Amino acid sequence: MMDEPKASLLPVNSSPLERALDLGLDHLLERVAPAFPALMDPARTPAAFLPYLAADRAVNEWSTTAPEVEKRLTVKLAWPTARQAGTRKALENAARGLQLSPEVRAWYEQKPPGVPYSFTVRAWTELPYSETIDARLDRRLVDAKSERDVLSIVVGLSASGCHSIGAAMLCGELTTIHPNVLSGVEASGRTFMTAGLYTVETTILYPQER
Repeated sequence: MMDEPKASLLPVNSSPLERALDLGLDHLLERVAPAFPALMDPARTPAAFLPYLAADRAVNEWSTTAPEVEKRLTVKLAWPTARQAGTRKALENAARGLQLSPEVRAWYEQKPPGVPYSFTVRAWTELPYSETIDARLDRRLVDAKSERDVLSIVVGLSASGCHSIGAAMLCGELTTIHPNVLSGVEASGRTFMTAGLYTVETTILYPQER
């Protein structure tokens, strides 16, 4: 007979089928790595579990071909966006989930003022942008805005980097030293040629023969 699960929320009058399902789920969760609560953390959960975590958090706009970093960011921002729906923060989170940098301006912040209850969303990105991402952004903003809001979306591509400006200068001084010449003074002398002879005499002594 199989052991009972370590902890169960089932009542005492639960059926054998319910207890069996509870036991099976208990053994299944023991094989999940990482375990709770890391499994529910978008930053630490396995990539294969992200779609299930997105469904748990009611993510409506989801792409299976999106980069992993985007999927984790989308799941992370799902609940804050839903809790703050209809606010500026929700619109910003909707764009940030696609790795965009948003700038949201309400109608009263525009010069001249825009149509009441209208918003302008400017999204900047350094990543490749396509019509597919544009359509996904529209769907996310529609979910994040209130029913009365009217959105105007502008997407801009930006690029950043660093550059260096350098200069080098080499300074040198050339000094020429000439012999000292005194006016009116001449130097003269005689040339002597010499030779030497060195003679060496070698004497070899042998023992006397008898």
